[in-house]
Amino acid sequence: MRNASYILIFLVLVLVSCNSNTIFEKPKDLIPKDTMSLLLQEMMIATSAKFIKNKNSEKNINYMPLVYNKFKIDSTRFDKSNYYYMSKIDLYQKILEDAVENIEARNTVYKDLKTKLDSIRKDSLDRIRDKQKRLDSLKLVGKLDTLATGKVLDEIITRE
Repeated sequence: MRNASYILIFLVLVLVSCNSNTIFEKPKDLIPKDTMSLLLQEMMIATSAKFIKNKNSEKNINYMPLVYNKFKIDSTRFDKSNYYYMSKIDLYQKILEDAVENIEARNTVYKDLKTKLDSIRKDSLDRIRDKQKRLDSLKLVGKLDTLATGKVLDEIITRE
């Protein structure tokens, strides 16, 4: 009987301690949902760009301060807002899904643009190659003409 009461007290304590205290209070300077989505997009891009060489061939550059600067926030404000949104799983998932969708849309636009630029570049190279072939063929014709002229002169000299 005594063991049963200990188990009952233990179960009550476990149930009481497992309440929903994981939702953080809404911060006074909460970043709005749409801005948070944009911020997360930029952070994903900055994180992925960390290991890519920049114009000065430098790697491992931390671009996060630039992202914070762009949105005029500091890391503590982001952390508070991020913890708040993370405590509301459905809302945070929606924010992340929006961020990923926008990144994929950007990626599609950039891929289309790259395809167009590559086709323009290829067309330009093809035109340059065609012109070069024509110039080479004209030079060859010019050489053939000089050779033919030389043969004609040789025949005239030998006949005389």
